[in-house]
Amino acid sequence: MKRNRYPGRSRNLALWVVIVVLAAVGTGIYFWRPWASAGVPISETTEVLSGDYVDYVELRGEITVQSSTVIKAPYNAGDLQVLKLVRDGTLVQKGDIVVEFDSSSLQRTIEQNRAALAQAESEIERLQAQQSLQEEKILTDDISARFALERARLDLGTRDIVPAIEYEKNVLAVEKAEQKLVELKTKSDTYHIGSKADLAGAIQKRDKAKADLDKTVSSLNDLTLRSPIDGIITLLTNSRARTSGSSRSAPVFREGDRLWSGASVAEIPDISTIQATAPVFEAERGRIELGQPVLMRIEAVPDKEHKGVVRAISPITKVDYTTYPYRKSFEMNIDFTEPDPRLKPGMTGTIQVEVERLPDSLLIPADAVFEKEGRIVAYVVASSSYEERTLQLSHRNSQSVRVTEGLMSGERVALKDPTVELE
Repeated sequence: MKRNRYPGRSRNLALWVVIVVLAAVGTGIYFWRPWASAGVPISETTEVLSGDYVDYVELRGEITVQSSTVIKAPYNAGDLQVLKLVRDGTLVQKGDIVVEFDSSSLQRTIEQNRAALAQAESEIERLQAQQSLQEEKILTDDISARFALERARLDLGTRDIVPAIEYEKNVLAVEKAEQKLVELKTKSDTYHIGSKADLAGAIQKRDKAKADLDKTVSSLNDLTLRSPIDGIITLLTNSRARTSGSSRSAPVFREGDRLWSGASVAEIPDISTIQATAPVFEAERGRIELGQPVLMRIEAVPDKEHKGVVRAISPITKVDYTTYPYRKSFEMNIDFTEPDPRLKPGMTGTIQVEVERLPDSLLIPADAVFEKEGRIVAYVVASSSYEERTLQLSHRNSQSVRVTEGLMSGERVALKDPTVELE
């Protein structure tokens, strides 16, 4: 009988064979056990719940107010260019300056109107001085004519002591003096009418120049717009600043912009009338009704869900020109049940309008439902594995589904497909 020359080597070889076999068996078991729930990484799970299934329409909305005080550019103030403008969201008190316009053009107009007023007043002074001199001349001429008439009449009284021919001359002198007096009166009356008209025209011209000056000075004061109440400034959009053909929304007013008369520059919203508005597109309009509950999540106030109800929906559509292709929508207004004082106009967020609520429903997340070979299935956690079950669903939305057959309340289902994990 031959002895093994390398007994240690044989034992080591056998040991390695056993280790390899055990490793292979363990690996096979690991990959073979379907959807094991112990000793292997398993998918995240969730519980099948019993409760109300809520279907909703999700929209994007904005915080607005029902009423506000609008600050407008002045009328008939000439060329308007914004020189200074408070920032959007600035807290102002009554009387604080909100907008200042460039006044250089209006200042030139004021100087021109002042010069026109000074010229008109100078013309009135000239006319009055001229008329005063003329009145003195008329009075002097009248006195001289009356004196000549009286003298002629005295000479006429010497009829008995003067020759006949001399008497006839005196008669003619009286008639000439009387005629002269009549002519002077006619000339005086005509002059008074004309001078009165000239002075009235000059006064009217002066009054117009003064009115123009007062108007421009008032317009100069109007170039500084002040807040009529306490509140928070919201700058409005400059519709004329939108680039032609651009789908971007118009920017708000800013310093350097040129405005038109009566343009609405800013507003101070009445926070007590705060609301939310959202466009409802035609596909969702038939599902939304007045009084439906609303839940709004606002990016600027993320720590709270804001509850409300649908208060109004516009009966007609409006076209949104900021997108292409253009879309028609109905404007929906929402009242908050408990308005948060942190809400400010212009804040945006997601709005969920509750359109249907079904009590006593079995609910699982939408992520727990999978499609296998044309069937809707879920993977239920069993004692040591996942059990695939075919489901019957009646409703679903982006977050949850309502199960009518295939699950029981309290069971746990996988949120990821365990068969995919094993591939």
